[in-house]
Amino acid sequence: MDVFAPFLDQIANPEHRARTEEVLSWVASAFPLLVPKIAWKQPMFTDHDTFIIGFSVAKPHLAIAPEKAGIRRFAEEIKQSGYDHTELLLRIRWDAPVDYTLLKRMIEFNILDKETCTTFWRK
Repeated sequence: MDVFAPFLDQIANPEHRARTEEVLSWVASAFPLLVPKIAWKQPMFTDHDTFIIGFSVAKPHLAIAPEKAGIRRFAEEIKQSGYDHTELLLRIRWDAPVDYTLLKRMIEFNILDKETCTTFWRK
């Protein structure tokens, strides 16, 4: 998790920093075979050099990016969890709970769906 320290250090709001660290730590613990890295100035996790999930922060929310396929696959569950989303990411307001069951399912989906992927992003 040391790889994420510079990213976390730049989050000015201590509550947002703690929440982001909690989520990143959870992913690292739940999926120890994923590789944590910073790319495009954002924390992400990869598997066999292919993107699995990424994160970013904004003043009103934590954003989670499972790629377009992940958003499409889980769009209804994202709405049921009370999150809004775009084609590429979902937004969790800082005052909203993290649906770790949904996050786990999205990560598992990407790991399986990209099992034979040889590129960083889906084509």
